[in-house]
Amino acid sequence: MRAALFLALALMAAPATAQETAAAARAAAERLAAASQQLDAAQGARDRVSALTETVRAYEAGLTALRDGLRRAAIRERAIAVELEARRDEIAELLGALQSMSRAPAPLLLLHPAGPLGTARAGLIASEVTPALQAEAERLRADLQEAADLAALQQSAISTLEEGLSGAQSARSALSEAISERTDLPMRFTENPVATALLIASTDTLDGFASGLAQTIDAELSSTVPDATGLKGRIPLPVQGQVLRGFGEADAAGVTRPGLVIATAPRSLVTTPVAATLRFRGELLDYGNVAILEPAAGVLVILAGLAEVYGRTGEILPAGAALGLMGGDPPAPHEILTETAQGGGAPRSETLYLEVREGDAPVDPETWFAPA
Repeated sequence: MRAALFLALALMAAPATAQETAAAARAAAERLAAASQQLDAAQGARDRVSALTETVRAYEAGLTALRDGLRRAAIRERAIAVELEARRDEIAELLGALQSMSRAPAPLLLLHPAGPLGTARAGLIASEVTPALQAEAERLRADLQEAADLAALQQSAISTLEEGLSGAQSARSALSEAISERTDLPMRFTENPVATALLIASTDTLDGFASGLAQTIDAELSSTVPDATGLKGRIPLPVQGQVLRGFGEADAAGVTRPGLVIATAPRSLVTTPVAATLRFRGELLDYGNVAILEPAAGVLVILAGLAEVYGRTGEILPAGAALGLMGGDPPAPHEILTETAQGGGAPRSETLYLEVREGDAPVDPETWFAPA
């Protein structure tokens, strides 16, 4: 009894409850349901590209929120299991004491061999210990129930994940189709494909290619040039992700690049961070698929590592326009549950390289962008 009383007095406040985690998961599911409604509405929208772009973003936000909720549920469930395992002996003593008390008739339980005085003292001790034992028993029951609720929550999320992942893929496919049919964006110039091919063949560095981009223009169609200089330092990153390496930081192999390396989830949507002219799109050197934007005269933003690049060279893209998709394959629902059960967050297996050039030299992208 005394051991159980000590245990009851040493309780610590519990972290977020299963109810709070379930509420977060429900909110994420509602976001995914809203994204599904957006997808249906986008089919008849006047500007399908814009509507579908927002739909893809909504799906990405909803899936991220759901995964975060599941991760917190898995962490909490594991914490409860570890705590119960660490207290196994104390819990066994508690259960033994409760079992003994439940079997013995109340009058006999309070009798003491020292006589009436001992019995009176035993009664006083029991009156103090019993509420503590009851409280600890309730705490144990609540922990076991919370663990069961969290496990059920993770299993019930499978269908929501399946619908969300399927909806996101449908939205991406519809977006790619809508962009291929788009003809309403203004053109600043037309590209000379022969000159572009010759430039690619004759250069072996990004510096050389960027310096020769002017040679690829066939005809100027507009004098309108986007100007984002007033937004320097406040431009959002073009993709949802995490900066792995900054300007000039070496990677594991000791290689440095004058740009940012951003880790993203598979099939993440890449958008134009500000209004800009699309100066180049296609495969380039060892950078993979590349999109080069000109957000201001003499300024180039180079985005490399995409699986798909949208748009036509020479188009003036508005801020937030869909520019392309990252590669990779989204994990299946059961894989997501496995990741969250192990305490991991959303995997960011793809990397986007972002470089900013002013004139003929690269500059720290953080002079233009505000990393999330």
